[in-house]
Amino acid sequence: MMLSVINITIILAGAIVLIIGFGISGKHSITVTTFTSAGNIGEDGILSCTFEPDIKFNDIVIQWLKEGIMGLVHEFKAGRDDLSHQHEMFRGRTSVFADQVIVGNASLRLKNVQLTDAGTYQCYIITSKGKGNANLEYKTGAFSMPEINVDYNDSSESLRCEAPRWFPQPTVAWASQVDHGANFSEVSNTSFELNSENVTMKVVSVLYNVTINNTYSCMIENNIAKATGDIKVTDSEIKRRSQLQLLNSKASMGVSFFFAVCWTLLPISTYLMLK
Repeated sequence: MMLSVINITIILAGAIVLIIGFGISGKHSITVTTFTSAGNIGEDGILSCTFEPDIKFNDIVIQWLKEGIMGLVHEFKAGRDDLSHQHEMFRGRTSVFADQVIVGNASLRLKNVQLTDAGTYQCYIITSKGKGNANLEYKTGAFSMPEINVDYNDSSESLRCEAPRWFPQPTVAWASQVDHGANFSEVSNTSFELNSENVTMKVVSVLYNVTINNTYSCMIENNIAKATGDIKVTDSEIKRRSQLQLLNSKASMGVSFFFAVCWTLLPISTYLMLK
């Protein structure tokens, strides 16, 4: 009799586990991908995050969190922002691309980037399919395009390279297409002028004794970005080109595992019921 009660109990327990297993069988881990990025102080920035799309829009929950901060950076659920638990340092500064959430875009727009916004963030996603998260390392600083102009004087020609906003303090180097590999440090002078907000600095570098029919490059770089300004001076014209590249940008992927315990129990329950 006691054995029968035990068998019935085991069968019921197995049935409950089976029901639970079927109940959540539609749920699984979803892939969330973030991209390490950098914010330019005083400008708007984007913290990039994507996830597996879900047509059940109202079931999608997006939470952004920052390491070391109590409360949320931003929350989006039931088709709208929910900022009731937002930390005060992000108040009025965050938004998601609501019209793109349905296609898997959970990226966060951060207004007026501050130096203190740097840190580790987590993009946490819940959908009708499951849940997942991924971390993002966000760097903040200042970077800008350089502009090169020709300075004319009585004795020789020189090039003046200026970039309005950089932080941390960058390195500056000159290069020449004709004099490949030459060291221009002895014929150039670089200065850094602190801007009015006492954080970013203006970069000014002058290269002396330049020659006509040559292409020169002014390269400015810190741990966040690298910018290059090129100038070609001929007898008849001056051509300029500038480009900027963010450094150390990479993707990070994460998934969450839901119900491994349930599916571990199922074979055991099935085995006991067959005995």
